[in-house]
Amino acid sequence: MTVAAAQAEVRDVYLDGAVGQAVSAFIWLASAAAGSWIGVRPAALVVVVGGAFIFPLTQAILRAAGRRADLDAANPLRGLAMQIAFTVPLMLPVAGAAALYRIEWFYPAVMVVVGAHYLPFVFLYGMPAFAVLAGALVAGGLGLGWFGIGGFATGGWATGIALLAFAAFAESRRRARAPGAIVA
Repeated sequence: MTVAAAQAEVRDVYLDGAVGQAVSAFIWLASAAAGSWIGVRPAALVVVVGGAFIFPLTQAILRAAGRRADLDAANPLRGLAMQIAFTVPLMLPVAGAAALYRIEWFYPAVMVVVGAHYLPFVFLYGMPAFAVLAGALVAGGLGLGWFGIGGFATGGWATGIALLAFAAFAESRRRARAPGAIVA
């Protein structure tokens, strides 16, 4: 299997990342809501624990829609996808340490962690648009952390909205490639 074919399968199976980003957006928005109206600890638990369920929820949604939810065993990018997934939980202690120093740094730190983890998606999916998402989250996290803009949950809301926008972009991109699609 060529790299191009492997990337095409990733795009096909995971719908250009639309479902995964929508699931991620929901978790971030739920966390931001908890941070805005309940408290800091519940907000952190929602994004950290919820984050562990992004891939299983994505697979469940794909299967419920009657689609494949796994890459072919022969796909050489299968291992890369798993390695990328484990970067976030391995880097979350850094976000936790930042939050112990200053609680307002929790979301900005997690934004940087999650944004950095999207960089390899550029190769995994063969989609340079993931670099834009990665850059937006990293820059947003650094900006919010550095300048202290907004309250505690601002980064959660911003990330949820950014992920939702990317999910919509990915879905529109996928539909534009569909057979019989009319592209302006």
